[in-house]
Amino acid sequence: MSAAGPDSLSWKRFGDRLAAGAVPLLPFGAYEQHGPHLPLSTDTVMAQGLTRRLATVLHGEVDTLVLPPVEYGQTTDNDGFPGTLTLSFDTVRAIALDLAAALHRQGARCLVVVNGDFGNQAPLRVAARESVQRWDFPVLVINYPGMAEAADAALTSEPAGYGLRHADEFETSIMLALTPDDVRMDTAVAEYPEYPAVFPALQIGLHELSVTGVFGDPTAATAEKGEALLERLSAAAAELVRAFVSRVDGDRASGG
Repeated sequence: MSAAGPDSLSWKRFGDRLAAGAVPLLPFGAYEQHGPHLPLSTDTVMAQGLTRRLATVLHGEVDTLVLPPVEYGQTTDNDGFPGTLTLSFDTVRAIALDLAAALHRQGARCLVVVNGDFGNQAPLRVAARESVQRWDFPVLVINYPGMAEAADAALTSEPAGYGLRHADEFETSIMLALTPDDVRMDTAVAEYPEYPAVFPALQIGLHELSVTGVFGDPTAATAEKGEALLERLSAAAAELVRAFVSRVDGDRASGG
């Protein structure tokens, strides 16, 4: 039952699982452009896919509850492209904090957020800090741990620079592994934007940098590369969760 989600559980079974120490895993995505070949839901699909793989890796070690995903995020950098529906920084922070508060009231020992979008990183980090300050409720935010190493090992195309891996070989390969029917490889194109001297110190909408919304080369993507990436990412995420849960349990035992 490690990877069981709450949708199939009654309130009683959900409460029993929390009382027994199950760790909730919350995928946090976004609804934003991902080039002409990937769906707007890419970040949510990837966050949910990694969360499920993480639960499988942890099975037998850490009991987990995979929560329904948050399907919108802070993605103002992409809102120059139609279809991108962004939340504000404060809204993302508030959603994460509200869900942490609800789980805390219901007896959860902690929360793990699996983030799928760069723009969510800062507000989720603030929410995690506030959760500890307000309720002493620990929240771990996971942002594709080991991503650079996984990409170096599995991918063949050059990155677009500045840590931007958007609608490229990385994301496209993972989507081919998770939901191949949603990927239109016949429309995939490579684009390597030229960055102005003020970037990234000055915030610039991504539509001003890339005509297609692509940063890199998705044409080299394969489902096999996506599986290799997911295997590495889920293993790195599992290491973080193990350490986090051990710390939470240690603090509880010491009364900290």
